[in-house]
Amino acid sequence: MTEPAESLPAEAQPRPQTLLLMLLGDFVLDQGVCVFSGSVIDTLARLGVSSHATRSTLTRMVGRDLLRRQRHGRKMYFGLTPRSTAILHDGRTRIWETGAVNDRWDGTWTLLCFSLPESWQRQRHDLRSQLTWAGFGPLQGGLWIAPGQASAQEIVSGLGLAAHARVFRARADELTDIATMVGDAYDLAGVAARYEGFLDRWDGQPPVSDPLAARLLMVAEWLGAIRRDPRLPVEHLPPGWPAVRAQKLFRELEAAGLEPARATAATLLDLRPDEDSGVS
Repeated sequence: MTEPAESLPAEAQPRPQTLLLMLLGDFVLDQGVCVFSGSVIDTLARLGVSSHATRSTLTRMVGRDLLRRQRHGRKMYFGLTPRSTAILHDGRTRIWETGAVNDRWDGTWTLLCFSLPESWQRQRHDLRSQLTWAGFGPLQGGLWIAPGQASAQEIVSGLGLAAHARVFRARADELTDIATMVGDAYDLAGVAARYEGFLDRWDGQPPVSDPLAARLLMVAEWLGAIRRDPRLPVEHLPPGWPAVRAQKLFRELEAAGLEPARATAATLLDLRPDEDSGVS
């Protein structure tokens, strides 16, 4: 048994659903298997998550079309759905292909300008939330920017706001101070703080000793950080941008801890072929 996750600061404590998705991403995704509920309970218990909380999480994830039940005798197993499979594949892409350091920026920006009626407060909130999640920052008024080619049109169309928004691709004029523009449009301190927190917790003695628990916590925290990172061009960020060191540390720890985590998982996880996975 490892130290409970409650010993971590609040900002580093993943929800049980997040930990469970990390577990499924490592040992169920693309493997054509499903996992026994008791295995999940035993694994999350190593992180201080109660059996009641784990069972409730499993039930909620079934209701959200993130898990599918499969019974074998008196045991209940859980397999992935197309929705959770897509989420986990997106996580892999963000970690290993997109990454945290945008050092291959092509110099272009996506610009989105919108004008909504003053009474459309909910639509305005939804649009801003989705733009922020997609890496946009507010430049001024109804003008938002994101580096490279961002999915602005998909966002406004999905919200039914295409008639109220315009999307452009552009390059900044040579007179534009891009570093200042980036600082005005984005909360750089908040983004940097997440990477600095990761470095504080993981550069040295890990916050938990159990290799499987440590891996689930580390990957959950890392994915949470990079999913909230707009991936701004590194050449226009403050010197010593912490994402560079944090990404290097993450990849070193991930490689070093993978086999010990797998060995621990092999003693814990009861896996069976997923009858509906289509993977042989």
